[in-house]
Amino acid sequence: MSTQKESPFKSVGGAARLSKAFGYSMKGFAHAFRHEAAFRQELVLVMPFAIAAVFLPLPLIEKIVLCALAAMVLIVELLNSAIEATVDRISLDQHPLSGRAKDLGSAAVFLTITVFALSWLLLAGPVVWALVVR
Repeated sequence: MSTQKESPFKSVGGAARLSKAFGYSMKGFAHAFRHEAAFRQELVLVMPFAIAAVFLPLPLIEKIVLCALAAMVLIVELLNSAIEATVDRISLDQHPLSGRAKDLGSAAVFLTITVFALSWLLLAGPVVWALVVR
């Protein structure tokens, strides 16, 4: 049996916890927007596509998938930024494991953007093409 105690910062639950969690999430979005250029760039990249997905003549499930993938790009970027901030908090020294952690986070973002782009090409591409060549 482990004798290690929980963090004293761990909340216990209830309505107050939900309110605080929402506030922490909003602070996270504000930090990302203010301090993370990659988050801002990806937001500018995916938002027009998400908005377009709503108005394209696609089945509802495809619209949902395209919008969810746009959100996924931002989610993975937020996680990558959290990894980078944690690594930098531990030490700013060059270390192979620090570099590996940051590179793995970057690879996750790259794969998510690739899936986003391929999904757009396959699901929306033919519809957009048909609208353009009319």
